[in-house]
Amino acid sequence: MSEPTQKYSISMPRDVAEAARARSGPSGLSAYVTAAVARQIERDNLAELIAVAEAEHGPITEEEIEATREIQRRARAAQSADSEPERKAS
Repeated sequence: MSEPTQKYSISMPRDVAEAARARSGPSGLSAYVTAAVARQIERDNLAELIAVAEAEHGPITEEEIEATREIQRRARAAQSADSEPERKAS
């Protein structure tokens, strides 16, 4: 069951509001804005987590970032390879 909703009044530039309305689709502007705010909260939380980790362990190096990206690339490639037989069977 989802959380109860509350009505809010917000202000934003007209061009941003119209672009959001145009992209909101059948779920509507409220759902679109809710999803955008939820993503921003996730990013803010992640930034806070990174700041705490860097304060404790030092800054993340470019080498560490690239190593993580390589792990993700390999995982995506393996996932694509694993799902390839399913696509052929369909």
